[in-house]
Amino acid sequence: MLVRRILLSFPVVAVWLIHATPARSDDVKRHEIGQVLLEDVPEVPAALRERMNQFLNVRAAGLLDFDDTGEKLLISTRFGNTNQLHLVTQPGGARRQLTFFDEPVRGAAFVPGTNARRILYSMDRGGSENNQIYLLDLADGGSTMLTDGASKNDRLTVARNGKRFAFCSTARNGRDYDIYIADAADPKPRRVWDVSGMFAPIDFSADGSKLTVLEYISEKVSRLHLFDVAVSKASAVSPPDHQFAYSGGAFSADGKHLFFTSDRDGQFHVLYRRDLAGGTDAAITPDLPWDVESIAVSPAGNFVAFTTNEDGQSKLYLMKPDATRYDPVTSVPMGLIGGLQFSHDGRRLGFTLNTPSSPGDVYVFTPADGKLTRWTESEIGGLNPDRFVTPTRIAYPTFDEVGGKPRMIPAYYYKPKGSGPFPVVISIHGGPEAQYQPSFSSVFQFWAAELGFAVVAPNVRGSTGYGRDYHMLDDGMKREDSVRDIGALLDWIEKQADLDSRRVAVYGGSYGGYMVLACLTNYPGRIKAGVDIVGIASFITFLEKTAPYRQDLRRAEYGDERDPEMRAFFQRISPLNNADKITAALYVQHGANDPRVPAYEAEQIVQTMRKQGRTVWYMLARDEGHGFAKKENRDLAILTATMFLEDQLKQ
Repeated sequence: MLVRRILLSFPVVAVWLIHATPARSDDVKRHEIGQVLLEDVPEVPAALRERMNQFLNVRAAGLLDFDDTGEKLLISTRFGNTNQLHLVTQPGGARRQLTFFDEPVRGAAFVPGTNARRILYSMDRGGSENNQIYLLDLADGGSTMLTDGASKNDRLTVARNGKRFAFCSTARNGRDYDIYIADAADPKPRRVWDVSGMFAPIDFSADGSKLTVLEYISEKVSRLHLFDVAVSKASAVSPPDHQFAYSGGAFSADGKHLFFTSDRDGQFHVLYRRDLAGGTDAAITPDLPWDVESIAVSPAGNFVAFTTNEDGQSKLYLMKPDATRYDPVTSVPMGLIGGLQFSHDGRRLGFTLNTPSSPGDVYVFTPADGKLTRWTESEIGGLNPDRFVTPTRIAYPTFDEVGGKPRMIPAYYYKPKGSGPFPVVISIHGGPEAQYQPSFSSVFQFWAAELGFAVVAPNVRGSTGYGRDYHMLDDGMKREDSVRDIGALLDWIEKQADLDSRRVAVYGGSYGGYMVLACLTNYPGRIKAGVDIVGIASFITFLEKTAPYRQDLRRAEYGDERDPEMRAFFQRISPLNNADKITAALYVQHGANDPRVPAYEAEQIVQTMRKQGRTVWYMLARDEGHGFAKKENRDLAILTATMFLEDQLKQ
């Protein structure tokens, strides 16, 4: 069973289609490509499309599950327009496609005991993130929807004995994530725990009688519960009054212990082992100065695996279930590890590995002989990997101090070959409870290798991965301090002989889109262009219009817009209210069905920029949500953003 630390990655949604089609203006040049509306966006030159074609056709594969024998792997990859389910039966073997939908399949698992003939999976429509749960029967290839077709259903969790599965759903009131359980033999979901807030199932005990559930309040505060399936009663694993983050919740094979993580005793998420009978906890990794991010327990009871986030890179460890010792797995190269899980017999440990120079692929590690086997080898568009740029980890000083010395902001720097001075694209991650980790990016590779753009990806204050205190430095009314960290990066760029501080652009999505707009308003004249992807233009309208079940989660991070003092602060800092300061060109991209940041945010900043006579491009994908999941739309977004940046950053 895989248990990952960062729960907010599981989708949370609303359906806000207000103003999904922009108001018309006679001087706006519009054209449509498929489901995408483009305003004042020129046609992509054939030369650029041909030049980027190989980079746009890089693909990846991700591990979803082992079958009962451990010899068949369920994976996700794309051969058409969206990610679909595939079956692989040997290392390097053919990928047999199992689903053929227009929409991407977002998660799946075999039903144990069915000889890999039945698969549970989730899928939404048009990027709405209203995921529905389906049962695929490979005997006839037919799928049956098990949920109501309208609500939000997430965190599909299947018991190891194959008798039942659980998920969370907003079906009751559209706001709270209640817990549902269904029997595999008769998969009619029943609501077993009515809750208030966001709750998600994590792991069943081996016999399926107990279920761990995570209550997510914010990235900084979360709680663990133990749910007794037979009596439909929950008990607290973490103290109810603890204002710390808990995660994990994986049962030992014998059901006597629970493995979880928490930052309750310091800056980082430590791995603990709970004795369920005695209620005592043993700290396993108190000396590791990094977060434990994922945990996998072998169903056979022979091993426990976990990964740490070490300065943005994953490190894999293996230990016996008694937790007396853990050792690093040295045969796994540094990169980003996901999908960590054991086969049912405990002889194989599978995961997805992504590195800065190679897209995600599926690997299997066998503890008995220490052998690492690559099961998939995804295409890189025929490109020569020797030309790829490996980012360098850097740090630059910012405006405040720690211990009498300047605070250093970590970042990754993709430097083109040659002597420069290079134009710079600052890529700002979303979240903000997230971290830029150097995974493979065909876009960054194209910009650096083909266009000669330097790319700098900072982890400004508020990012995760660097301790609890660093994570909390941008809370509430400290929001603009993270923007000041970008100002300090601009100062650093000015001092680098190989970088051209006169040609700088900012690029980011979601919260990163807000940061793009905030940087344009705070540093006019120092930034030539910005690309805002599904970003926030006004915190007030964002918090008022995002889904009811998202509002309290976002208020915990940003502040409550209903509080007069906080509302006045939002009015002062929101980019929409400071758009008159923007002198740079702007490109805004959004999905009409975005459930997290409504498309209204895009429309209002675009309209405001137009009224001021500023250069603004706009792309609205009618069949997408918070980002671009369909290849044809994603390709168009990347091509037009590249065209925009190339035009704005030319000499």
